[in-house]
Amino acid sequence: MNANIQGLETRKKMALSISWIFLLFNMIYADIISLMDPVSPIRKTMAGAPLPPGGLIAGAVLMETAIAMVFLSLVLKYSVNRWLNIIIAAINMVAVVTGGRGAYYIFFACIEVACLALIIWQAFRWQNPDRNPTNNSNAT
Repeated sequence: MNANIQGLETRKKMALSISWIFLLFNMIYADIISLMDPVSPIRKTMAGAPLPPGGLIAGAVLMETAIAMVFLSLVLKYSVNRWLNIIIAAINMVAVVTGGRGAYYIFFACIEVACLALIIWQAFRWQNPDRNPTNNSNAT
């Protein structure tokens, strides 16, 4: 892989990783603000409202997928990286759309969905660097 292709590959990975970081800041802050909302599901849970069995672990797994993508976007090879970004972003998008309520949540959800759509779009348009026609294995 020549230096130009390798540079493009690194930039694509960085863009995806930074997109996940941006998403996480928004998700975390939306959850923090939800603690101030007396009718939010998060606050009700904090006050002792029952959760369905496995509810906490499901929430933990969902958040961990987004957290892990910050790192995995940088280290995974193209094919796995591309599809994992698309799949994990789609799963998180469903969770965001079906999540909290209130004007503040809708505001955050719009930003989060836009970010997740951007991640999916970036990953979907990502071309295989090994099949790039400008990739010349004889380049020095």
